[in-house]
Amino acid sequence: MTANMLPFADAASAGLPMAQLLRLSLFQVSVGMASVMLLGTLNRVMIVELNLAAMIVAFMIALPVLIAPFRALLGFKSDTYRSAIGWKRIPYLWFGSLWQFGGLAVMPFALLVLGGDVVHDIPFAGEVLAALAFLMTGLGLHMTQTAGLALASDRADDETRPRVVALLYVMFLLGMGASALIIGFLLRDFTSLTLIRVVQGAAVVGLALNILALWKQEAVRPMTKEEREAPRPKFADAWADLMRGGTAGRLLAVVFLGTIAFNMQDVLLEPYGGEILGLSVGATTTLTAMWAGGALLGFALAARMLSRKANPYRMAGGGILAGVSAFSIVIFAAPMNSPTIFFAGALMIGFGSGLFAVSTLMAAMAMPAQGLAGRGLALGAWGAAQATAAGSSIAFGGALRDWVNHMALSGQLGEALNNPATGYSVVYHTEIAILFITLVALGPLVRTVSARSDQPDQGPNGIGLADFPT
Repeated sequence: MTANMLPFADAASAGLPMAQLLRLSLFQVSVGMASVMLLGTLNRVMIVELNLAAMIVAFMIALPVLIAPFRALLGFKSDTYRSAIGWKRIPYLWFGSLWQFGGLAVMPFALLVLGGDVVHDIPFAGEVLAALAFLMTGLGLHMTQTAGLALASDRADDETRPRVVALLYVMFLLGMGASALIIGFLLRDFTSLTLIRVVQGAAVVGLALNILALWKQEAVRPMTKEEREAPRPKFADAWADLMRGGTAGRLLAVVFLGTIAFNMQDVLLEPYGGEILGLSVGATTTLTAMWAGGALLGFALAARMLSRKANPYRMAGGGILAGVSAFSIVIFAAPMNSPTIFFAGALMIGFGSGLFAVSTLMAAMAMPAQGLAGRGLALGAWGAAQATAAGSSIAFGGALRDWVNHMALSGQLGEALNNPATGYSVVYHTEIAILFITLVALGPLVRTVSARSDQPDQGPNGIGLADFPT
């Protein structure tokens, strides 16, 4: 076997060799680990071991989502940052790493105070300290990922950029999967001291990974005093410039709607398998593996097609159609009482969401071709739309299922719908409806790119991968 046979071996380029690319991708492992801590491990610890109210837990987990809209501002700041040595992305990667480290470092103590393990009882001290820890970690996570993606996009060339994006997504998934297994194993015998060791250990590992990732990744370009002190463009002007591109606003709407459609079922898929199909805890746990496997297939297909200069908007449409098929399959699993169909639907959901996410991310990279808007602003806007939609859709999906099931099981919807599967089915049908709305919003983008790509002599104004800004 040679190195060329390895996955993503063709993602390297002269400007970004494989060794530096793999090292840079470590920031995604760090972000994946922090995401697992916030959304999985600490969620369970607060509810089960610390006996906190679910409302307080939901509020804490929602705090990092509230920071997500600021990713566009963080990306813009990294576009326009000026320093004596000319770095733009590295300072934001560094300070994002510090925020992430600081939040995780103080989080176990804040959670223990929130759980009542105190010497001096100060009103609301636990709530305030825990909220600050979650905010710090969320800010660091978003800042690190936005600057890291922008840096990877800057360094990759036109031909390898799609495969670099797919590789970074795979590293994010691997970081989440490996972290979930390791942290879950370390916390199997819970004590307060174990919680402190594990969470602070994650903080140290995250900081170390980010330092390895950013080391010597951005060239030093000394700037004169006049260049450093020159007036910077305003965020409002750059945002307006981005929106004037014609496709930016519609693409962000597509990302927002599509992410809502794919993520409403995030907290419902496993309960659906257990409550409706009677699957065991071990069987429903494998749903995550099925979803991740489908997402990896979507990433691989996206990398292959984009490297052949495929239209990213058409590929996003393919991901949406795969999602429509996936949710239809999941709906039919209940009346047919077929776990096999259910697992196939979970695999298809992962495939559709992965293909949609990578395709829209590549389209976002193509937006700031000129003017005040840079790649950091575009990627920040994409990340803000995706993260905000994901957080809000999960809460909306759970609330919709509870509300519909309350009416159905109380007989308000009639005898035919007096079934616990009714609430889940309504959520899945809603997701299908939103996917069709997303497809309608996506249509003009596909036509615009197709019309421009059909022109025989595009010159430097084309929208193919070869014309992405460098």
